[in-house]
Amino acid sequence: MIKNATFRQLAALHAVSRLGSVSRAASELHLTQPAVSIQIKLLEEAAGMPLLEREGRGVRLSGAGELLSGYAGRILELWREAGDEVAAQRGGFSGTLRVGAVTTAEYLLPPLLVAFADGRPEVKIQLKVGNRNDIVQMLAGQEVDVAIMGRPPAELKTKAVPFARHPMAFLAAPTHPLMTRRRLAIADLSGAKLLVRERGSGTRTTVETLYREAGIALLVGSELSSNEAIKQMCAAGFGVAFLSLHTCRLELDAGLLALLPMTANPIERDWYAMHLATRRLPQLASAFMQFLADDGQRLILAQLRATSGSSKRRSTARSPK
Repeated sequence: MIKNATFRQLAALHAVSRLGSVSRAASELHLTQPAVSIQIKLLEEAAGMPLLEREGRGVRLSGAGELLSGYAGRILELWREAGDEVAAQRGGFSGTLRVGAVTTAEYLLPPLLVAFADGRPEVKIQLKVGNRNDIVQMLAGQEVDVAIMGRPPAELKTKAVPFARHPMAFLAAPTHPLMTRRRLAIADLSGAKLLVRERGSGTRTTVETLYREAGIALLVGSELSSNEAIKQMCAAGFGVAFLSLHTCRLELDAGLLALLPMTANPIERDWYAMHLATRRLPQLASAFMQFLADDGQRLILAQLRATSGSSKRRSTARSPK
């Protein structure tokens, strides 16, 4: 029976489990490697069995370690939530807001987080960015409280709230041959090199759906995991891109990229904020979701207008008199 386990010991085990090494766990916990090893050793003595096993130059959890790590994560999360709820009872929000966002959302989310945290000095922000699969796994593993993505995951039971429109479009360099055409359809793109994100990303799924609905095979010219790489290759004239307009507002305003002359281009979908339906959401995270529902669209539009205005002022300043 584990009687004397401490939160520090549980945190050490959980960090090693998540990060896969004692050194990375020590870095996250701001401890030395020996200090983390001592905490694990004390927990092993309390459990009466080894929790870590040597594997080459690293370590892996034993069966008992995997079991205890799962419980440790739940205990630590409950204690964190307890602290946040006590703070809320005192009449204010404090603690850490843990948000996961797909890579495309990182272009619009930081100003929203800043606006939410403004006037709440006790609130800390933890933002994790990754591809869609990464964020779904983080949400499932309760590593984040709220996830931001283009559509709720079918593989998880979530409560999702749409909070802003999400424009996506076919783009090319202004000098691309297709820009000389008066009216294009998806079929006209069959001979163009299409630059797309990796499978599983929101924009990739959307463009696959558009081609499927049009009854046309999607022929990928280049598949990249970075919006920035796609923008640079597209602006250089390498091919046609399908991107979220949130990612390329500066390039559009500067004339480096342009919308292809197609009907229904751009198309609009929704941005969603979501959390696990089976989990009680902390008050801080619940307040953030309500903030997005109430003010998200307005703040994003203001952000886009500010970006556009700033780009035009820079362009005017560079123009010869």
